[in-house]
Amino acid sequence: MTDTPGSTAPVTGDWLAPVAGRGVTANVGVPGSKSLTNRYLLLAALAESDSLVRGWLHSRDTALMVEALRALGAGIEESHGDLRITPIDFSSGDHTAAASIDCGLAGTVMRFIPPLAAATGREVVLDGDEQARVRPMSVIIDALTDLGASVSAENGLLPITIRAESRLRGGHLEVDASASSQFVSGLLLTAPVMPLGIELVNRGEPVPSRAHVDMTLEVLADAGVDVTEPEPERWIVEPGLPRGLDVHVEPDLSNAAAFAAASLATNGDVTILDWPVHTTQAGDGFRAIAEAFGAAVSLDRNGLRVQGPEVLRAVDLDLSAVGELTPVVAALAALADGTSTLTGIGHLRGHETDRLSALRRELGAVGVEVEEHATALTITGSQLRARTWHTYNDHRMVMAGAVLALRVDGLIIENADTVAKTLPEFTQLWEAMLNRGT
Repeated sequence: MTDTPGSTAPVTGDWLAPVAGRGVTANVGVPGSKSLTNRYLLLAALAESDSLVRGWLHSRDTALMVEALRALGAGIEESHGDLRITPIDFSSGDHTAAASIDCGLAGTVMRFIPPLAAATGREVVLDGDEQARVRPMSVIIDALTDLGASVSAENGLLPITIRAESRLRGGHLEVDASASSQFVSGLLLTAPVMPLGIELVNRGEPVPSRAHVDMTLEVLADAGVDVTEPEPERWIVEPGLPRGLDVHVEPDLSNAAAFAAASLATNGDVTILDWPVHTTQAGDGFRAIAEAFGAAVSLDRNGLRVQGPEVLRAVDLDLSAVGELTPVVAALAALADGTSTLTGIGHLRGHETDRLSALRRELGAVGVEVEEHATALTITGSQLRARTWHTYNDHRMVMAGAVLALRVDGLIIENADTVAKTLPEFTQLWEAMLNRGT
């Protein structure tokens, strides 16, 4: 039986997150992947024919992507729960009208849309939330400048104005993508409409969250784009429009990780329904993480079953490839027996908030000993106390707080509705899961 939200609306404002009276036992279904939804939408906007995207994620980040693509000329309509996309007409020659795009706090919008905006040959202004104005954009700004666009910005931050008198021609380009995989994905996704395609080389440290680049390569290839990686971190995309898509979006595994974590935190038994056997989603890495904490994990046609241990083991994990899971993993480390070390996460300082500092402050406030390093956290589990858990407008901090609250009666999560960035019905799904476990 699948747990689904009841009649109660998602929580707005502060949330007294539920405590688990015993091991959580439930089957949980989660909506589609944000990362895949926004990649499919952008490719559909470039395609040679109309597209259909099924099972897409309804969230603030995806709504912002839809509106951004509409502003650039794509037609997007919802029909029977699916999205039908009419691509941008790059041959119309009508690129005189300026466009204004709200990026919100969506990294995929602020890093994926600028190359596409430049490729339309029109003036486009991009801005976002106050917190978005501190997220680094200099890599994409410099890349577009090297490709021939005129980009105006102060200190490499939003707001930015892009003026491209003609479509980007493409060609050879070198960037330092060590701060975010989104810079690579944004350039690769738009490359098919560039007359020369692109040869993109990362000249910096290895790209963090590499799974997201692999996801981009896979969706490009699935859409018929000629894309290769002849040597590590050198990518070639040949020119040629993607074919029209007819796709069903996989469940979002990074969102699902919080629900699977409930079984670890409570010695429970949770199955995430429809977990794919093959996927490029970074969230799939949670399977190995759960096992490191001592859980029993199995994957079959029903989904991913996670059976939590009686006592969580301390872990030593390199999360460089799965950084988005860090807040939930840090919450589990705070509940574990001993000292855990989470490394490879320096790039999280440029996410919705500085997640390393945020986790150190909030875990410390509930009684956990945390050492913050440049690219790592050291967390020693302890008896926790109830406090207000501040979320910094970061959806992953809401999920981390919910995991902790399973063992901390009275923990209040501030601004829980910020989770609408990627999963508006999170609190409903969470409470339904707990109701099944009582």
